[in-house]
This record gives sequence, C-alpha cells and structure tokens, in this order.
Amino acid sequence: MASTLLATTAITLSSLIGILASNDSDRKLVYGNKTPLNSSIKRLSMSLCFLVAFLCNAQSIRYYAHVSFLITTPALKGKMDFIEYVAKTLNRGSYSWSLGLQAFYLSFPLVLWIYGPIPMFACCCLTSFILYFLDITTQITQDLHTKSFNHSIRGKLRTWEQHSSIILTVLQLA
Repeated sequence: MASTLLATTAITLSSLIGILASNDSDRKLVYGNKTPLNSSIKRLSMSLCFLVAFLCNAQSIRYYAHVSFLITTPALKGKMDFIEYVAKTLNRGSYSWSLGLQAFYLSFPLVLWIYGPIPMFACCCLTSFILYFLDITTQITQDLHTKSFNHSIRGKLRTWEQHSSIILTVLQLA
C-alpha cells in the first residue's frame, strides 16, 4: 500500500515538474544563479530523482505481489530452496522500497535547490540529522524490541499450550 502511494506520488510530482519546466515563472525568491541552463539542470535532476523513486517503488510492488503468490503455494518439508527463494524475493522487495524511500528523501533538498543553495544546504543538514536518528538504534530501543518480542512469544506459547490442552482433553473424552 505504501509503495503504491509513493509510486503514484513520484510520477505525479515528476509530471508537475514537467509542467513547471514549460512555464517560466517569476523568480523573486530564487537566490544564486538564475540562468535558464541552471534552472533546466535543477528541474531535470528533480525529475530524475522522482522517476528513480517511481521505478524503485514499482519494483517493490512487483516483488511483494510475487511473494504473495509464492507464499500461498504448498511447500514440502524438504524444499528449503523454495523457502530461501521466497525469503530472498521478500528481501529484494524491501530493498527496493527502501531505495525508493531514500530517493524521496533526496528529493527534499533538490526541491529546495530551486530557491537557491542556502535552503538546499539547510535541508541537507536537517535531512542528514533526521536520517541519522532513524538509521541508528540505541541500546534502549534494542532492549525494547527484545523484551516485546520475548513477551509476544511467551504469550503465543501460553495460548498454544491452552489450545493443545483443550484438544488433548477432547481427544481423551472421545
């Protein structure tokens, strides 16, 4: 669902940049070089960034759809190659989605590049700062995820034990 939304957004924004490229607007807010060549380079780089984001998200949709079909096929106990193939395909879909999202992150400074180098530099610094905290996990978050995972496993084991004891009781009565 997120890949579909991001792919649609990317192709829409790329189309809007094409419309803006054909329209010469007033450049009162633009700092720095205002030549037509520089403006074309800026719009082309933004369009390429959004097209890469679209292609990566479309590829992600493709991989996820393929995995949804593969997961429903019956696998025999000795077919570890098949299970590994499904896992690799799912990882490829996740990697494509991650690349598409990173292309969107790259597009923020490129959009602000229209207004000059200072907004672009500020956005690059802010984006780097935010992505650092999104990509790095601390010991607190590792402990939080480990404890929640262990708690959910224990809860599932208790539920399974309750269901299995009920089934054994029913079988003994029969």
